[in-house]
Amino acid sequence: MDAYVCNILTEWNLSEWIQTFKDHEVDKESLFCLEDHHIAALIPKVGRQSIFQKRLRWLKEEQNTTDPETSDSFFEVCPSTSKTNDKGKRKLDLQDESSQSPAIKRACEDIQATKREEVILSKVKNIMSRVLYKLPNQDDQFNKFLKKNINDLETDKMEVVGVFGRTGAGKSSLINAVIGVKNLLPSGRISACTSVMIKVKANMHNPKYEAEIEFITKEEWEEELNHFRDDQEKAEDDQDTVKKLKALYGKWRRRSLETLMEDKCFRDIPEFLNSKSKILTRDTAEDLSGELVKYTRCVEHGEEVERGYWPLVKCVTFRVPENRRLQHITLVDLPGNGDRNKSRDKMWKKLVGSCSTVWIVADINRAAAEKESWEILEESCSLMGNGGECRQIHFICTKSDSLGGSDDQSAAGVRAQILRENEQAKRKVRAEFSKLKDVKKQFSEECFKVFTVSSKEFMNQNSLDPDDTEIPKLKEFLQDLNDWHSETRNYVSGARGILSLIQGASSREGFQAEKTAVSIELEEKLSLELDKVKKPMDETLTAFERCLSEGVETSKSSFEKVLNSVLDPLNYRSLKSVVEKGGIHKPTSGDLININMKLSSCLTDGIDEEFKKTFPNEGNSGPFNGVFNVFSLGTEEMMMNKEYENIKLQLTFLKTEEEKMKTKLNKLIRERKKTIYSSLTTTIEETMKPCYDRAKEFGGPGMLRNMRETIEKHVHDSKDVMFAQAKDAMMEQLRDLKMEILEKLESTMQESIELSLKTDGVSIPDVSDELKLVKKYYNDLKRTDRVPR
Repeated sequence: MDAYVCNILTEWNLSEWIQTFKDHEVDKESLFCLEDHHIAALIPKVGRQSIFQKRLRWLKEEQNTTDPETSDSFFEVCPSTSKTNDKGKRKLDLQDESSQSPAIKRACEDIQATKREEVILSKVKNIMSRVLYKLPNQDDQFNKFLKKNINDLETDKMEVVGVFGRTGAGKSSLINAVIGVKNLLPSGRISACTSVMIKVKANMHNPKYEAEIEFITKEEWEEELNHFRDDQEKAEDDQDTVKKLKALYGKWRRRSLETLMEDKCFRDIPEFLNSKSKILTRDTAEDLSGELVKYTRCVEHGEEVERGYWPLVKCVTFRVPENRRLQHITLVDLPGNGDRNKSRDKMWKKLVGSCSTVWIVADINRAAAEKESWEILEESCSLMGNGGECRQIHFICTKSDSLGGSDDQSAAGVRAQILRENEQAKRKVRAEFSKLKDVKKQFSEECFKVFTVSSKEFMNQNSLDPDDTEIPKLKEFLQDLNDWHSETRNYVSGARGILSLIQGASSREGFQAEKTAVSIELEEKLSLELDKVKKPMDETLTAFERCLSEGVETSKSSFEKVLNSVLDPLNYRSLKSVVEKGGIHKPTSGDLININMKLSSCLTDGIDEEFKKTFPNEGNSGPFNGVFNVFSLGTEEMMMNKEYENIKLQLTFLKTEEEKMKTKLNKLIRERKKTIYSSLTTTIEETMKPCYDRAKEFGGPGMLRNMRETIEKHVHDSKDVMFAQAKDAMMEQLRDLKMEILEKLESTMQESIELSLKTDGVSIPDVSDELKLVKKYYNDLKRTDRVPR
């Protein structure tokens, strides 16, 4: 075996297989001739084998282009699109290639660009692996910092697109069409169950279709059964409950709780009993989809329900092989609004709060008037807006090829009428959105877009061109969203900063006076910049204090009216369910009931505008009036000054660290703001818990009256404390966030200044060649940067 193969295995962290490759006399020439069965024999462990296969494929692609390490024309060369691994393209993919649509052409260009980025990412990762290996085995602060930061380079954020819509609205067909896989999610006659969340991601690790099935716990299912048993009459009336029990047990009536919880009832799904996920792997989407029906769908034949495990499933994650459009995106098919199961409800809220975009899907014939779609938006808007990170809402009218009677049945006439009716539908939907006052507190008109799509016409093209179906627009949107979070750019930029620091540190002799002067200058600048950050944050906290104080007074004066608006419509059964579930209940039909949210509504209404301004999801201003966008130590300007030529590498590192710090702070704020916003309702919920516990003990005659009086008395007696406590809890969290931001900014940038300009006495390797290559990749990426529109 030659040194080339040895180096390759070392770079790919596969050095444990060097001896095996040596025994089989694998040299550079034979390396590129290895087939999958050869690789399986050499590397029997599937995980390591898949890594080797993927990186060898990248290496082969590089050999088919000009070597980017020696040529300036790397980005002018497109990888071949006629490789053998493209033979199995599905119908949708082939349609994409044959279409002359500008959107589709751009998608093809994006795929080529993504492949080139993957090659660069692989190269730079290999470079950083070599650098990590070169670093001395010393436990000093500088080496610890370098090793930690190299290992942290691979962090990457996934964008979440939430898809809402009632059964039969066409969600499955839409998702299949936009990801380019015809039979992934089943559609048609089989009903989706109302509780299972379905995620769709890219599988970038192997060429198989995979599904991971996550179950609720055995204890949670027993709790649900207890609830059914405690109210047998209600369970019999609840069709969702009856379907669950029929699907899981078949004959369930007159069986005890103990019998229903016996292990033998779940012998076909041992993963449920062992609290583990179940993994299914298949060669085709259709095979996987067929296997998953019993975990995701309620199959009914008249009054009969087919046996299935979906009542125990919390979430199913589909992984689609090498779907580059989903490389940094997760599509989530979400139930309407929460679930009675606590873990499902917790996951639902977390996913809704993580959505950067939400798709509301409705049949075009009833889109504007369909109550369920608008209810989903109204009930979830605070979780998505101030309580989340949603930037865009897309209302998607499906089945846009459906058409009323038309005198002109020519192809052109049919197409013209469909397009006219689609425009009318868009106008009606926009008009309906403009009426939603509570939603518009969270989202502006600019972030609301309407699409009219036809998955069927996109596939068949009977009356409409592909662009008319607007599926290409949604594909382009996903591609743009994917490009927004380029793992390659983030990694290469970070690598460039670290290598600049190492190279600057490898020759510390000389320029000490300049380093000392610059470090003093930067420390003074840091102090001034921290004051600039602190001032608008203090102003923001003052504004919140004022808004919340007004909200407390409004809450104290109007609590009776607010409380009665929730309690008056409730009968004893509904109120019993509300108090049993801590003040929150989602009936089978009708609006969500949430006493805690109603009681905190005057507080949230008072701060909504200020909160949206302070923690915006839309636009590029950033949190706290964009104060982090203008935070700067001025290193970029210093790098352009010849006076600082001798310490340019250290300044490059500091600039990179500054940008990285801003990204980390924005991520911290994005997550923390969700907890801060929900703290008002959470505090009310905690204060109300004792009265719910008392109220649920009532039974017999007068139960409704007793429950109501218990709740009303508790709120009346607590009003002078409860609302003030909610205000104080939010203000405490805001102050904690402010202090954490300032401390992280100061400590991180101070450490970076000291490491780059003050650390002495360490043995650091020369990385000039590595830095030169990474700089080239960095500059190439900047020249070809794809920015979402």
